[in-house]
Amino acid sequence: MTNASSTTNVIEVCDLKKTIVSSTSRVDILKGLSFNVPRGQFVAIMGASGSGKSTLLGLLAGLDTVTSGTITLDGVEISRLKEDDLARLRGRKIGFVFQAYQLVPTLTAEENVLLPAELVGANGQPRSRAKELLERVGLSNRSHHYPVQLSGGEQQRVALARAFITKPPILMADEPTGNLDSANGQQVLQLLMDLNKLDATTLVLVTHDRKLAEHADRIITLTDGLIISDEMAA
Repeated sequence: MTNASSTTNVIEVCDLKKTIVSSTSRVDILKGLSFNVPRGQFVAIMGASGSGKSTLLGLLAGLDTVTSGTITLDGVEISRLKEDDLARLRGRKIGFVFQAYQLVPTLTAEENVLLPAELVGANGQPRSRAKELLERVGLSNRSHHYPVQLSGGEQQRVALARAFITKPPILMADEPTGNLDSANGQQVLQLLMDLNKLDATTLVLVTHDRKLAEHADRIITLTDGLIISDEMAA
């Protein structure tokens, strides 16, 4: 049952812990994180390498399993869902943008954008939306090109369009400008923010770049698996 707070918080994290245990060692990656993200907020998660930020994003996306604690996405507690149910939830509720683009090399730009909609059997006219999104990111003239024919900045713009194709309530971005030069990185960030505002999406962005994080509404900083600061951006 959806609780009352879920009407305002699209992400709720309570005492989240992630531990990896082997025969010889125990590593506590996340050590009891708790925070909420209101619907429509742009939150940046910062931290140095090894701070736990990428692990946190993977758990929020249901790509990894928690050791203890709970994660609720858009009113659904995902921590104990079966993989089939998680896959359906990801398809309906989460868009992804990765540092390495993750485009399918044998599909054109338009086909890559369409792929999430086809996987979830989206209603409406997904092909028209794909064309519209490619136009928004300035690639309407490249829609029939394959990833190998596109620059890194163009590939990431295709990935942005793909992330928004199903109008997910939550978008998660893992170092989305990490492989780009400063000019392309700034362009991709601006497009991400523009699309995010247009679709009223809740955006969670993982980065080690303070300048990038300062574009967010809020910055959560991790060190050694703990939240050391949680502040609204200036």
